Amino acid sequence: MFNFLNKKDNKSNKKVWIIAGLGNPGPEYEDTRHNCGFLTIDKLIKKIGENCKENIKFKGKYVICEYKGNKIILLKPQTYMNNSGESIDGIMNWFKTDEKHLIVIYDDYAIDLEQIRIKSKGSAGSHNGMKSVIQYVGTDVFARIKIGIGPKNPNMDTSKFVLGHFSSEEKIKLDDSFNKAAEAALVIVDKNIDEAMNRFNSKGSK
Repeated sequence: MFNFLNKKDNKSNKKVWIIAGLGNPGPEYEDTRHNCGFLTIDKLIKKIGENCKENIKFKGKYVICEYKGNKIILLKPQTYMNNSGESIDGIMNWFKTDEKHLIVIYDDYAIDLEQIRIKSKGSAGSHNGMKSVIQYVGTDVFARIKIGIGPKNPNMDTSKFVLGHFSSEEKIKLDDSFNKAAEAALVIVDKNIDEAMNRFNSKGSK
């Protein structure tokens, strides 16, 4: 089990990465489309942080782990989706890292189910969680991994759709998406974002 990392640890040569998955806390939001980020963080914890202690601070839940010489913070903001940036900004300031070492994972209904899309920058679009992240971080130039939950019926209310629960069939398909998104995040950390985009970006995704 890794010890709690404090500011003194930042004097080491290890890079500190923040991988944040967006979602809403509480049992009523489990397995909803808007919680793809949380569910991917769960996959990452199983891959690299299963024996790490969970910490609750900076208005979020997170574990600290190591991966190929890098210190990684796996974060689930507990501020509810629309204020996700507050938690991310707080933890970035504490661990003295910057947007070059930030990866944000979230749902996107403009991308079809079973697809993921990695980008190095871009606007938040209609995603309120990403709007908050960009506002607090102060830039839209940071890695993000989008998990497809579409297509959305154009006549359906957006809030109702993203807060809806996955069907049994969707859960099976999305489990593979969460695994791919988790693996892509680790490729970004170990290699670079270009490598991750070449390997994981799906044809036809936006």
